[in-house]
Amino acid sequence: MAAPVIETCHVACCANRTPNVVSWGRGGIIAFGTCTSVALYDPQERRVVAVLNGHTGRVNTVQWVHRDDCAPESHLVSGGSDNRLIVWECRNGKFVQVAECKGHTGPVCAVDAIYVEDSEILVASSASDSTVRLWLCNQAVGAQCLHTVSFGSSFVMDVSLALLPGSRVPILACGGDDAQVHLYVQSNGGQLHKAKSLQGHEDWIRGVAWASLGGELLLASCSQDCLIRVWRLCAKSGTDAHIEDDHTTIRMKEDVFEVKERDVSSVFAVSLETVLAGHEHWVYGVHWQPALYKGGELQQPLGLLSASMDKTMIIWAPEEGSGVWVEQVRVGEVGGNTLGFYGCQMSPDGSMIVAHAFHGALHLWCKEQDKEGQWRPGVVISGHFNAVQDLSWDPEGEFILSVGSDQTTRLFTPWRNQDTRQATWHEISRPQIHGYDMQCLATVGRFQFVSGADEKVLRVFQAPRNFVENFANISGTSREKLFASSDSANLPEGASTPALGLSNKAVFQGDLAPKNKEEEGQFSSVSDQYQESYFHPLIMTEPPPEDHLLQNTLWPEVQKLYGHGFEMFCLASDSARTVVASACKASKAEHAAVLLWSTASWRQLQTLPCHTLTVTQMAFSPDAQLLLAVSRDRTVSLWRRNPLTPNSPDPLFSLHAHTGKDTAIHSRIIWSCDWSPDSKYFVTSSRDKKVIVWPPHRLEESRDSVLPPEIKPCSSILDVGDSATAVAFCPFLCSNNSYLLAVGLECGRILLYKWSPVREPAGGHDWSSCGETDILQSHALTVKRLRWRPRPGRVGHENNRPGGQDGGEGEAEEKDSWVQLASASADHSVKIFNVNRRAL
Repeated sequence: MAAPVIETCHVACCANRTPNVVSWGRGGIIAFGTCTSVALYDPQERRVVAVLNGHTGRVNTVQWVHRDDCAPESHLVSGGSDNRLIVWECRNGKFVQVAECKGHTGPVCAVDAIYVEDSEILVASSASDSTVRLWLCNQAVGAQCLHTVSFGSSFVMDVSLALLPGSRVPILACGGDDAQVHLYVQSNGGQLHKAKSLQGHEDWIRGVAWASLGGELLLASCSQDCLIRVWRLCAKSGTDAHIEDDHTTIRMKEDVFEVKERDVSSVFAVSLETVLAGHEHWVYGVHWQPALYKGGELQQPLGLLSASMDKTMIIWAPEEGSGVWVEQVRVGEVGGNTLGFYGCQMSPDGSMIVAHAFHGALHLWCKEQDKEGQWRPGVVISGHFNAVQDLSWDPEGEFILSVGSDQTTRLFTPWRNQDTRQATWHEISRPQIHGYDMQCLATVGRFQFVSGADEKVLRVFQAPRNFVENFANISGTSREKLFASSDSANLPEGASTPALGLSNKAVFQGDLAPKNKEEEGQFSSVSDQYQESYFHPLIMTEPPPEDHLLQNTLWPEVQKLYGHGFEMFCLASDSARTVVASACKASKAEHAAVLLWSTASWRQLQTLPCHTLTVTQMAFSPDAQLLLAVSRDRTVSLWRRNPLTPNSPDPLFSLHAHTGKDTAIHSRIIWSCDWSPDSKYFVTSSRDKKVIVWPPHRLEESRDSVLPPEIKPCSSILDVGDSATAVAFCPFLCSNNSYLLAVGLECGRILLYKWSPVREPAGGHDWSSCGETDILQSHALTVKRLRWRPRPGRVGHENNRPGGQDGGEGEAEEKDSWVQLASASADHSVKIFNVNRRAL
């Protein structure tokens, strides 16, 4: 079989901010909804193994269909804001869509599913159209709706299905905003009949979950009244059911109901087992410890996990002697400005627990093997929880910075774990947590970047000493080498944001020094009592958990750049690290000018007026001599760097060439542009589905004319079939001196093309398609930015050998055959692809 051209190296994403969106399967895979997709995450390998695209709205709920024999699941159900449910099945190791349940008229918010016959799946779903629906999915018919229960003006927040003890009759528990748990039993015709309503909670019920225990069922329900109630359901024999009440003994009140199955009627009783109080805020999720096989028989451990808005998770279990339910373990996060947990899951063997929070982050804890009852935070994936707008590699190609509409800037790098020897990508720093949606960024050197948000100010950030040290630990680079590339003497330790501010303030060594002993207990001023700095330097040997990312990995802001009149839109920096170009949103020519800034003094050097509407992207040529800008006004402008003179030591640019408004080849907004690695050509891509390569006119041609000349394309027009929102030239030429380009589309696909310069490009023979992302690799929404790694090879696979030995042939082959491409998308994800140049 031929080697694949494109393979997915990493997907950085996080869970949607809805309660029922994470489910941990018996095969060890965590499924969670991320934007409009379902991600399958392996917590042992610490990477996303697959992304399932099928929904057209946000995925709100995901549930594995657990098997009776506790084997790894082969079915998964997801529900979304597109009012649909999708049933996925694993075939030959890949998940495919096998059935679609359409019928709800509002977003689906909860789902549960069980097997009733061998291959038939019974699915219960609740939606914000105030209904609960019961579906039957099988190979022959697909999905059919058996019954719909309407709840009038109230909503059902969670549903849970189980089979009644000693029979094959399904029972459904629904918890909603009327503070009651409603029990429904399925009758012979597939209809649902209300059996009982369990009262006791005093606020909305957020979660319900069944567990099968011998001949009984346990039902846990959690609520916004901060309490968890556990109910016991058991079968009553014909004689128990009709005993007259004996008023002399004190017993729990029992709710009795009757079920008919094939003309045989059985009686069941529900009683309250216990009420668990321990959380201080709304309890959003409950999850029973998964059943497991021991000695050939199925055992249900009595352990209940709960997650709350008070930022804690608790494991509850009955005490051995008394049988009283008590809190066994409590874990959580301290500090930060986050809300609490939305839901929780436990691993199949009960050794790991995971919660997901309002900002999408997963929080994982692992049981310590040698210490009884001790849990420690584990390393887990993270990503943006809103559209990713821009990304950039550092000049050495060892880490990626990305910015998004979730108001954060994040830094990802590979981490080589000692146990696995396999490099996995992780977020190791969150340099900027802002109050505005982030829009663009440009790296200036190794440890400095400029970022722009939906505000008129540009902000410059520089890495603190603590980051450089931790980056050295995690990436395995030598510290001395890293400190040599930055001014290490004056570096602050870290940064913190003042309580009401937006700017990250530097924290220096002196700010961390403890006060003298005699001064303790006596504050010289009020400000000493309430410290501004929340930063604590960390020594990391592994990627940090979410609460450290929020508090201890900020970068100090070193400069603000004022000059634009509207919100920032795009940024670019040159390879010589001397100039940064910026542009903002504009509907008039006066605001559409590009501003140039000196990186030495951070002064504004120049204003470059040419365009009449927003400049959408800019790029400096690799030789730093030309600046290219493309705009919403469908034109392209080229600016040339003037030779330096003694009078003007600063780099200044002048208009070199442009395309005309009337003769423009692009008929819609030009979204993206990039330069070939030899600075001989540049490429533009547009909403009109066209990708075009142009030559920049060199000086000799345009000496005579007074006006800057118009540029003509030097390639045939490539139609990619969808709005081309991102384009990038690979920095390395292909074998036959042709250029490799990546084109990102509005639908989320990424295409690879080879382009060869020819004399007569009219026939379209200069373009050849050489690969594209398949349905599992593609983004679900618009590709916002594509960036190739500036060095060949794959990060984490090279130069990290112990003792600094050279890999010889293997390393040369690694560099020869692989290049990496990073993409940012509106589907909240950053993806890194390995592209095999030999397979092209």
